[in-house]
Amino acid sequence: MTMFGLKEAEVATLVRAVAGDELDREAIRDRFARATWTGIAEPGDRTAGLVVDAFGAAAALDAVVERWSAERWLVAAKQAGADEIPGAEFQQAIDRWQPRLKSASALLALRHAARLGARLLTPDVEGWPTGLADLGFHAPIALWVRGTDAALASLSTSISLVGARAATGYGEHVAMEASAGLVDRGFAIVSGAAYGIDGMAHRAALASHGMTVAFLAGGVDRLYPSGHDTLLARIIESGAVISELPCGQPPTRWRFLQRNRLIAAASQATIVLEAGWRSGSLNTAGHAAQVGRPLGAVPGPVTSAASAGCHRLIRDYGATLVTTAEEMAELVPYATGLLLSQSSDDSSGPQIELVEIASTPDETRLLDALSLSAPRTPIDLAARAGLSVTSVTSLLATLELDGRVIEREHGWLAKKPEDPNKPPPKLN
Repeated sequence: MTMFGLKEAEVATLVRAVAGDELDREAIRDRFARATWTGIAEPGDRTAGLVVDAFGAAAALDAVVERWSAERWLVAAKQAGADEIPGAEFQQAIDRWQPRLKSASALLALRHAARLGARLLTPDVEGWPTGLADLGFHAPIALWVRGTDAALASLSTSISLVGARAATGYGEHVAMEASAGLVDRGFAIVSGAAYGIDGMAHRAALASHGMTVAFLAGGVDRLYPSGHDTLLARIIESGAVISELPCGQPPTRWRFLQRNRLIAAASQATIVLEAGWRSGSLNTAGHAAQVGRPLGAVPGPVTSAASAGCHRLIRDYGATLVTTAEEMAELVPYATGLLLSQSSDDSSGPQIELVEIASTPDETRLLDALSLSAPRTPIDLAARAGLSVTSVTSLLATLELDGRVIEREHGWLAKKPEDPNKPPPKLN
């Protein structure tokens, strides 16, 4: 017998290996479909979230495999009561998904996860972070996890600590004190395992014998950054590393920005410890505000550019000024006996801008997919970026005019950006 055109016995064996329990045929279909969707759709794909919610993961995958037209998708969505998306958006989504529809890739990701001991987590099982529901159709379809059940359970009593990669000694000291102090108060620490503030927050939690969870921007087999492979291995032993991308998928700039929404939604509050004016940590702060999580920011020296983003959050966006672990803990409603005054539906008050980037989201994804040395065709780039071939072709033309890509005989290359500190050429 077959399942999605594959041998059912092979699919069942692999799904059971990453599910960790016995499943009936329908549950296996759902788990395999969700695992496959994590490789087809980019993180935060609203259309994918809508069709999986409306039809179920397996039925939605069947529709992609059968190459439904946009018109058929639209009719079926309306019949299912999901009429939020216009037909043109369905067509764009189909064009994004089709280049990645490869059964071999789905099976390879499952085999790799099984070898690593990684688990596939779905919204219907114990351990799924309940806060992710606040992301609506932008919530992940499934999560890949390496770590302990206790770490997943700890997310219900967690605070995310985020900040600059290029942290100062002041910022790292504050992160260490905050993480250790929050652990002493019974909180788990959530962050992104990056250099600087993130890494210090994780290390201090481990040193205090606390629980810590790291959300990654690539597959859980990609312990990134490589300089934190030992740290991440320690987190896997006693905490957890989590990603919405299957094994084998690399981290990209776009995926880092999307990863931040999971950090914000999975925890009960977000604290920005040190951040420059355009730090990626402001992106996490923006997501926290959007899903109604309490937001705190630690002030720094007024002369420090590394704290300009924190001051911006406090002055312009109503972030609570916090200086100690005790003040950070007070942001969490159950820690103070107060009810959450914010909600994800409350649009009053200033909205925090997500981190400013020089490119549009689609341009960012395409630039991530390009190489400086290996020419790639539009079809290859479409599969890597999760975009339609038509969109890739159009974007390449725009980026070529901007001088950011160059066409060669066998494909397209990214152009290395000029060093802003390089002196201008001498005039004769």
